[in-house]
Amino acid sequence: MFQYRQVLVRLRQGDTEREIARSGLMGRAKVATFHALARRHGWLAQQAALPENEAIAQALGAARRARSTVSSVAPFRGLVERWASQGVSGVAIHAALVREHGYAGSYSSVYRMLAAIRGALPAQATVPLVFAPAEAAQVDFGAGPVLADPATGERRRTWCFVMTLCFSRHQYVEFVWDQTVATWLGCHRRAFEWFGAVPERLIIDNPKCAITRASIHDPIVQRAYAECAEGYGFRIDPCPPADPQKKGIVEAGVKYVKRNFLPIREFRDLADLNAQGWRWVLEEAGVRTHGTTRERPLDRFAVEKPLMRPLPVIAPDLGSWHGVAVHRDCHVQHERILYSAPFALVGKRLWLRLTDASVALFEDYRLVATHPRGRKPGQRFTVAAHLPPEAQAFFLQDRAWCARQAGAVGPACAEFVARLLADRIVERLRAAQGLLRLAKPYGRERLEAACARALYHATIQYRSVKNILLGGHDALPLPSAIQTPSAYASAARFARDAQSLFDTDEPLAH
Repeated sequence: MFQYRQVLVRLRQGDTEREIARSGLMGRAKVATFHALARRHGWLAQQAALPENEAIAQALGAARRARSTVSSVAPFRGLVERWASQGVSGVAIHAALVREHGYAGSYSSVYRMLAAIRGALPAQATVPLVFAPAEAAQVDFGAGPVLADPATGERRRTWCFVMTLCFSRHQYVEFVWDQTVATWLGCHRRAFEWFGAVPERLIIDNPKCAITRASIHDPIVQRAYAECAEGYGFRIDPCPPADPQKKGIVEAGVKYVKRNFLPIREFRDLADLNAQGWRWVLEEAGVRTHGTTRERPLDRFAVEKPLMRPLPVIAPDLGSWHGVAVHRDCHVQHERILYSAPFALVGKRLWLRLTDASVALFEDYRLVATHPRGRKPGQRFTVAAHLPPEAQAFFLQDRAWCARQAGAVGPACAEFVARLLADRIVERLRAAQGLLRLAKPYGRERLEAACARALYHATIQYRSVKNILLGGHDALPLPSAIQTPSAYASAARFARDAQSLFDTDEPLAH
């Protein structure tokens, strides 16, 4: 409105329409129209007072809109409004109209209608969050570059973990292969060690590695992440679902990394990528003048760090929790590695806590087993005490055990067992185990004598010794060496004494 008042003043001073148009206040045609309007209302008289803005506006009347054609999207305005309220992009709306409704217009028409619809909506006020020193940090993942995986040689997407201190805007950046719980916890540990301190709370999104159920009022935190928060002394502050604006600082930090660090560098591998990233944070990102704070992040961090929580004297043993089942073989499986559990828990669900060095199995809160952590798929870790009693006995009574037990019985028994186990065709371990069990009903002395008699007759069979004990032949004296036929001295199996071993009902096996 001030242009009209200025034009009116100059008209009353005698300036021509051409001179006023050259000043840039208004075009010549518009000046001529307003000149005629002022003349009709008597505003040009020098003695008359200048009219108020309201009077000028009323005289001008409502602004006339340019005559326009009907938009080609007008028949679909209802659909466009509904899709726009759902947050559908203009490109997707245009594609849907073409595909499903035969729309032949351009995307520009859709864009203009969306602009008109959104312009009619009331603008939403936003208030930036201001944080005190050491009050909070924000954490997020972003997509990183594609690199060759050293394990498989295939090219894989990396992920960029970013933790940004809300006051100083100092960052920790690390590129990783995945977003698992173990990776999430490890990145937190290294970020705290990078800062040398811990903020009061961490503002995060709702990733599965941290939040098992997102909720605006009652979020459920992943068990391992809760232990991490307890160990380091920070509080977890997840954003409300579908509201990432609450962590806009780190969102901007991720974009800053992707736009200012990644495009202008080349990387050999993941280690080289992280080394360059950490150097970039200290030498470039940390010493720039931040667009919001107008200060250097490292300068503000020098103020913030003394107010943050100190690192714990002993770093918490961070571990991820996983639900597992005890199978019939008394083992649970995680990452294709088997760990034994007590046989009484077969068929039950347990909690497996995985750390860098160990694996622990819990039944609710009760610790039931611990193992060293395996690194290669296919490994098996078994504690003998976890197996059923019969299985324990079977695995304990190996060849070495049989040799030790036979030696404790006597030299004849030791030699008999040694010959049993020396068979090159048939595995005789069960025969040796059965032979040693005969010591329980008959005693060691009788077993030793029975083995001596079986050796004398060269019958290296479990049944031979058992028949000798059943018939009581172990109590009979062995024939003297003189009575043994000299022609068969080296094959004593054909020697016979007066009271033959074949007096028993059950013949000896050869």
